[in-house]
Amino acid sequence: MEVEISRRRFLQGTVALTVLGASGVSGSGLLKTSDARADSSKRKVVPTLCEMCVNKCAAYAVVENGIVKKLDPNPHFPKSKNMLCARGNAGIHALYDPDRLKYPMIRVGKKGEGKFKRVTWDEAYEAILNGTDKFKGLKQILEEEKDNRSTISYCAGEGMAEHTFKSFMADKFGSSNFVNHASICLQTTVSGYALTIGGYGLDDLENANYVIMAGANRAEAIITPDTMDIFKRTRGRGAKLVVIDPRYTNTAAQADRWVPIKVGTDLAFVLALTYVVMTETLYNKKFVEENVDGFEEYRNYIVNEKKYTPEWAEKITGVDAETIRTIAREFMAHAPRAIYYQGRRTAWSKQDFQLRRAQAIFTALGGGIDVKGGIVFGKKLPLGSHEINAPMYANAESRIDRKEAAIVGGSGTWIGFRNMIVEDRTPYPVRGMFIYKQNPMLSVPNTKKTRQMFEKMDLVVAIDTMPSDTVMMADVVLPECTYLEREDPVKSFGGIEPSIVLRQKAIDPMYDTKPVIEIIRGLAQKVSKPLFEISKKYDEDLQSELEDRPEDEVYNEDGWNLADAYLQSQEEINEHLVVSEYGKEAYETLKEKGVFYPNMDKYFKKISENEYEYYPEEARYYSVNALEKFDNSVYHDTCVDEKEIAALRRKFKTPSGKVQCNFKSLAKKGIDPMPTWHDEMYQETPEGKFKFITGRHAQFTQNSTANNIMLLDLMRENYLWINKEEAEKRGIKYGDLVEVESKIGKVRIKAYPTSKIIPGVLFYVHGFGSESTGMTFGYRNGASDNLIIEDVIEPVFGSAAMHETIVDVRKV
Repeated sequence: MEVEISRRRFLQGTVALTVLGASGVSGSGLLKTSDARADSSKRKVVPTLCEMCVNKCAAYAVVENGIVKKLDPNPHFPKSKNMLCARGNAGIHALYDPDRLKYPMIRVGKKGEGKFKRVTWDEAYEAILNGTDKFKGLKQILEEEKDNRSTISYCAGEGMAEHTFKSFMADKFGSSNFVNHASICLQTTVSGYALTIGGYGLDDLENANYVIMAGANRAEAIITPDTMDIFKRTRGRGAKLVVIDPRYTNTAAQADRWVPIKVGTDLAFVLALTYVVMTETLYNKKFVEENVDGFEEYRNYIVNEKKYTPEWAEKITGVDAETIRTIAREFMAHAPRAIYYQGRRTAWSKQDFQLRRAQAIFTALGGGIDVKGGIVFGKKLPLGSHEINAPMYANAESRIDRKEAAIVGGSGTWIGFRNMIVEDRTPYPVRGMFIYKQNPMLSVPNTKKTRQMFEKMDLVVAIDTMPSDTVMMADVVLPECTYLEREDPVKSFGGIEPSIVLRQKAIDPMYDTKPVIEIIRGLAQKVSKPLFEISKKYDEDLQSELEDRPEDEVYNEDGWNLADAYLQSQEEINEHLVVSEYGKEAYETLKEKGVFYPNMDKYFKKISENEYEYYPEEARYYSVNALEKFDNSVYHDTCVDEKEIAALRRKFKTPSGKVQCNFKSLAKKGIDPMPTWHDEMYQETPEGKFKFITGRHAQFTQNSTANNIMLLDLMRENYLWINKEEAEKRGIKYGDLVEVESKIGKVRIKAYPTSKIIPGVLFYVHGFGSESTGMTFGYRNGASDNLIIEDVIEPVFGSAAMHETIVDVRKV
């Protein structure tokens, strides 16, 4: 009998998914479908939170006889709106992946060879502290470096328990050398918007009437409720969507207009849009007068000094001048419900920071900031505090990469940090790294250099759930349990409809795995006293304290006991954080529903089969409800022009309290105070060569899902997009194996000739090409993009400029 499964039912999560189990779990039990007659005492439904991507959708884990049988969407979370995508449904495989890390391990072979032996947790901690015959431990390294805690670096990927790991490495252990995904992700975007309008903000796609998406590919990269919101209203159904992209993506297929553009020229395009709006006086005059600082200087700069005309931009971008004028006019005609979409991707080019500033200013010119249908800020519900008593280390040095870009913050610059170590340019040795939930071997451009960095280090410790390419470079491996086996720190999500959510464990941890808070607790208990003894030798401030006070008092009261912040369970900490702000009843609601927000019992309503109301319109946190000089009752009068509402005075979190066009203080750091195009920072593609670009896929989360067989069953490997005519010239046909080569490396991948990509550009999806032999399903599937992407640094924040690599291609 054939059974048809509708796409809607699959996305709602109402289809039971069978999985193959790992050792210790009965395969026959896993293959049984849900049975309504099962003993209710052996069946439970646990509210939890998905970890398969950054969106963190709410879910229910259905557990039968101690086995997670399926995942359903939880309708109570305003952010995920009763939706669970393909990745969310495939979270079961993250739990039952036969290749997952099961036990602590210590390296016994050569670095990177992937040879480990299974050990106990205490043996693993002992190796981290004292080393083995294969590698040095913390005690020896810090003794040799005279207690410079920053000689041990650390990195982390995005996750709800990331703060726990960071609090240990930064506050308790005392290292300043932290690098995370920001500089290979949203650093320039978030910073560009924050400096310009006071925050990154949220795009109100549900209520926007005109959206420009440049480079973003929401229909393929991340399928979430706000993605669905915009596509429900495009193609003549209420909202206009313009896609600016070198590829004709699925997002472009849903758009009213696709504008193919040369790679790396988006800034010129936005500056030309701004020129049109200024010369034709299409902007919201009242909003600009009330809320924009430095507008006249910016207008003079764009129009008179630089003359960023559509004709000028046409020569650079390949977009004809009349198209630029049309889009500028349409955008302002739909403003303030018009957004130049901020983007959820990494830096594209060296000029990315100024691109994001130009985008923010352009949206602001239409009044689309802090207003319904534009970029909104909303509200975040507060949580209680969990205090950490941090010691003060006299010998810990400042981070090594602080001068690798104009502005290097606490997240660092991955490329700059790594290259300094590889090139022996550090002011002091960085001899070790603790890695949590990140895979820099596949996520940072120029894999060869990343490998060299790890090879130079005396101690590499990886905390992960899977044997990734980075885990293979580790000396000690500490297996974290998966998100379905742990309770993580309670999380407050801000926005128009803010809420607090809780990830609860569906089952106890399998094998010999632990949540990160327990891993940190055990490690801290092992290393705390021995490292304190080293500090006593070299830390003059500590020595001075010990002259006046008993040692036990100093150790326990001044934060030198590294374990004291992690002695409570995560469950106890979460209860305190919620109860201290909202009371016991709120915490019980959170445990029961997985979600809590004030008045939830009154606000939450089911409207239809798959539609819910979370907040009534008047209770939603559009910041327009709290504008200066604004009577809230006027807002709901349909006779009031939205352009007038948008123009009312706001208070932005910028130095001027307004949208910042001219950021003069940036000039002190050698950064243009106003968005400026630089010809010398744009790299033309040589004749016969290609510019390589990369992107995300909705069924995969970077490389973290590389071994997920449920998702690989939908797409086994990535393919190289190449313009069909250019492929024909090279004799390349669909499925042919081709070699793509850059200055730093080469890969082999199957070809996909298509008319949906402009000439001179090659593309393939990120997240494939793992070389880890521990990944049975992901091993050498397709190609890794970072084997060929050059390590080009965006100069303002040190982000990785991912689309600056020139490549060639040939049929193998």
